[in-house]
Amino acid sequence: MFELKLDDEEGRVRALERLDILDSEEDAVFENVATLVRQVLKVPMSGVSLIDRRRHWFKARRGIGVQEFARELSFCARTIDQPDVLLITDARADPLYAEHPFVVGEPHVVCYAGIPLTTPDGYNIGSLCAMGTAPRAFTPEEVGILSSLARILIDSIELRQTASSDALTGAMNRRGWMTGAKSELRRAARYRHPVSLAIMDIDMFKSVNDTWGHPAGDIVIAALADLTMDLVRDSDLFGRLGGEEFALLMPETSPDQAAAAAERIRASFESLPLDIRKGRPITCTVSIGVTSLCAPDDTLEQMLERADQALYHAKSGGRNRVTCSSE
Repeated sequence: MFELKLDDEEGRVRALERLDILDSEEDAVFENVATLVRQVLKVPMSGVSLIDRRRHWFKARRGIGVQEFARELSFCARTIDQPDVLLITDARADPLYAEHPFVVGEPHVVCYAGIPLTTPDGYNIGSLCAMGTAPRAFTPEEVGILSSLARILIDSIELRQTASSDALTGAMNRRGWMTGAKSELRRAARYRHPVSLAIMDIDMFKSVNDTWGHPAGDIVIAALADLTMDLVRDSDLFGRLGGEEFALLMPETSPDQAAAAAERIRASFESLPLDIRKGRPITCTVSIGVTSLCAPDDTLEQMLERADQALYHAKSGGRNRVTCSSE
């Protein structure tokens, strides 16, 4: 069971951005669920909402004219701040909503039920909601139906994430990581926030395969992935680029902080005994190249090239070390 993270707004927004679902095309699963909510709960309005920093955006909607509006006007923005359903029987009698423009004016929302949409890593990114224009107390059975439909959406989101995961390690695969990293770089450039990148490669990996076999190599790769995912933050993007090479994008991270994080990974992996055969542990090392965002127009490809050059110098300088890009 995941840990619900209600007090990490920055992490929540990053989780939403990594899904790359905002402003996306229609999706049959979301559209069908919005239709079912309106039909089964017999409400005139239903929607699947996503909440970013400033905006409420409907991924799917029924009976609602606008697709987006300011976050401060959103009923669903209150839903994502709690772990369970938000129920409003009569907004006109609720001091928080009696003067709300959507209550006193179009679309004249009076009753509301919203279930948070929680990602597998514990962030409420939006809600599934039902709304009506007359007072109404939603029954426990109706809330249960809404919750079940919300889980369908959550499962769809989780499947989307699984499709971006590496089967051996559980890290993001190359395609998923590249997509998420480009999205994070756009955010960093927009708000002029620091971001750093590390490329890591297991040292002498061919000799591990040649000496112990490919199953042993898989154990070593998975061990580095597990160790790294334990050490990094939830907001970091960690992916397997291919073979024994991994990438770690670190938002809100200065060059010095990135170098320190890479050194923790390197030192921890060097001291990790790997029991590739029962009773026969070995140790392996990793080399890491680090770079940081240099300018708002810096591209992911440019950062990868600099990190690769730094990694090359780490390898040629003796391996088992962290080298930072000089640019």
